[in-house]
Amino acid sequence: MKLFKYTFALLACAVITACSSDDDGIQEDDLTGQSGTLTLKYDNGVGDQDFIFGTSYSKSGSESFTLENLKYIISNVRFTDTNGTVFEYPTEDNVFIIDELDGNNAGEIYVSLDNVDAADYVSITFGIGIDQDRFALGAEGQGDFLDLADAEGMMWSWASGYKFIRLDGTYSSSTMTDQPLNIHMGSVGTALDNYKEVTLDFPNTVFVRADKAPEVHIKADIAKVFDGATSVNFTDGYDQVHTDANETPIIATNIATMFEVHHVHND
Repeated sequence: MKLFKYTFALLACAVITACSSDDDGIQEDDLTGQSGTLTLKYDNGVGDQDFIFGTSYSKSGSESFTLENLKYIISNVRFTDTNGTVFEYPTEDNVFIIDELDGNNAGEIYVSLDNVDAADYVSITFGIGIDQDRFALGAEGQGDFLDLADAEGMMWSWASGYKFIRLDGTYSSSTMTDQPLNIHMGSVGTALDNYKEVTLDFPNTVFVRADKAPEVHIKADIAKVFDGATSVNFTDGYDQVHTDANETPIIATNIATMFEVHHVHND
């Protein structure tokens, strides 16, 4: 009798577990033709601090900075699922300006991606800036984004190309205070290509379904613009970064280190 009760308990547990998986919408046999919405939430910070305009933040070299403008371009967003299959968002709509001014009360900037193929995704890849293939499409090929980037101050006025990141504010050091700070890093035509891509693993699988709308919370550590792969000092000339062929690649490489997936919600 004891053996019968033990066996029955195991079977009941297995049935409950299977039902629970089905109720969560995680176990589905056929996802063909299904799609859903996946939202990216970009959240800018400085180290372990929230980013707030007008706040002074310390960096290496006994320097500090305060920003009044913070925005950057992401593009070519794509996701890899558990089978290694890659879904890339449609090219014409796959470019966005992440502007801190667009953040909600929690400082999160939302990018909502509709009609994403239903799958179990394990990572995200996206570009920082505009790649050469998109740039080569010319004014007509850029569509509405060209006008948007121009209105947002993300185009060069004296050269051909986009600013991939724009930071405006002031900096202070041990010898001076409240000096102008302008980091405008990007590509200049085909002569200077600073486009970078990053791939971030998800801490848990992201389930895109017709009846689910998962959210991916991406933290961006602005401190790594200056203290990323290479630490730079404002007083060494990194207070004004625009189209310099030596400075901009260092900033571009630093920026590629500033993103991480903090958590995901499978709603």
